[in-house]
Amino acid sequence: MKRTAFVLTLFTSIALLRAAPPPAGFTALFNGRDLSGWRGGTTFDHRKLLAMSEAERTAQIAKWTATMTEVNPATSKAHWHVEGDELVNDGKGAYASTLKDYGNFELRLDYKTVAGADSGIYLRGVPQVQIWDINQPDQAKRPDRRPRLGSGGLFNNAAGSPGRDPLVAADKPFGQWNQVRVVMVGSRVSVWLNEKLVVDHALMQNFYEQKLPATERRPVPARGPIQLQTHGGEIRWRNINLRDIGTDEVNRILASHGGQGYQRIFNGKNLDGWAGALESVAVQNGTMVWQKGKAGVPYWNKELGDFKVRLMVKLPPGGNNGLAIRYPGKGNAAYDGMTELQILDENYNEVKKLPPQKQIDSRQYYGSVYGMIAAARGYQHPIGEWNFEEVTVKGPRIVVELNGTVILDGDVSKVDMANVMGRKAHPGKDRPRGYFGFAGHNEPVEFKDVFIKEL
Repeated sequence: MKRTAFVLTLFTSIALLRAAPPPAGFTALFNGRDLSGWRGGTTFDHRKLLAMSEAERTAQIAKWTATMTEVNPATSKAHWHVEGDELVNDGKGAYASTLKDYGNFELRLDYKTVAGADSGIYLRGVPQVQIWDINQPDQAKRPDRRPRLGSGGLFNNAAGSPGRDPLVAADKPFGQWNQVRVVMVGSRVSVWLNEKLVVDHALMQNFYEQKLPATERRPVPARGPIQLQTHGGEIRWRNINLRDIGTDEVNRILASHGGQGYQRIFNGKNLDGWAGALESVAVQNGTMVWQKGKAGVPYWNKELGDFKVRLMVKLPPGGNNGLAIRYPGKGNAAYDGMTELQILDENYNEVKKLPPQKQIDSRQYYGSVYGMIAAARGYQHPIGEWNFEEVTVKGPRIVVELNGTVILDGDVSKVDMANVMGRKAHPGKDRPRGYFGFAGHNEPVEFKDVFIKEL
């Protein structure tokens, strides 16, 4: 071989060993050289970590991180180390966790592992995409789990939500690289393994609070780290790249799933089919816009029992509105109807500059069953951007999913009326039927893409 050809071949081989550049729009989480951007971690509630004092949090992270660089005497290498463009773990030490927290994202990475492996990828600290040897004889010691079909399934998915088992087996043989793609919007997760869809838009729950009563559980955190789990066997990672997903794309993804059987009830042109306080809203550029200084309840003029509603809503600073549920056609939606589900700027107190004695009750925040059941906070999109909301009303139970996260799952029949806000009676809360509408309070809140499905 001529020297020129040899040198060219050598440089080509070296180039192939390097990490591939991130795809367009992605950022590399692993630089292919060292552990910059990573810390130690473990199976630990990220919210508890954030709630620690700075000194406590720093000490805890330092303790975890120390085990990452601890040398394994059997190999004379650190538990986590770099070989070529690969991030290698010997199955011991803390998890490799990103220093940065992420919200809605697309994650892509490659992994290669060994027989007997049991590992995973933690998303925002919880939930987990599972990686394992599907041939492990573990049914006897784990009788609560079904036979494993393959890697890529999820752990901590909500009851009744798909995803614990992958849709198809897509693992490559040991010694070969597997490609993983994850899309997480809100608490909804989709996973592709080796370009096969193995989890489709599964709803995840907070593993750390699953033993609490349903009324006390918080959803999956809105932001958290990406973690590469260590679990007893060597695993290699490369091409770890992430792309933040913006609000518009989040809304498109959410709207593209689960829309079967819905009927559009606002045509974007006029208020045909609606009744009640129609003067409270105007139709502008395909949206229903609340008018300043107006009150009342415009409602879709068909009585409903159990139903689902999907819609898009955009709030101005300090915006306040609501969804009238099983409204009787007159009176106050929050009390004479089954309830008003709050639509409210989460910074309402600050925007309105309310003194402590006049600040809103926890049961008045976005998604709350007004005055009766508080919703989880921290899941709104920024003010001025559209939010995707889906509400399910079935008997006395109401489920509110905002931007892909269930922020409320409550049963009004179980509310202790002696402890409701202001101890005020709610005579309509047990209504079995009524109308769906909006209950506004002056600010120009906007609605569009309003759909109903009767159950």
